[in-house]
Amino acid sequence: MRVEVDRDRCCGAGMCTLTEPEVFDQSAEDGTVVLLTARPPRESWDGVEECVRLCPSQAISLADGGD
Repeated sequence: MRVEVDRDRCCGAGMCTLTEPEVFDQSAEDGTVVLLTARPPRESWDGVEECVRLCPSQAISLADGGD
């Protein structure tokens, strides 16, 4: 699994940071998403998929990472 974020779409709601803080953070400057790891460990996949569903601006997506 490979995670992709679109910081231009992000509205800074922070649901991703609350749900998976090992994968996502927020910029101190504008509150937009910061991707900490594009290839999270397998045990985080369910949480990352939840972040995709929760994101109000649809700024998080998943790509086939060949994992």
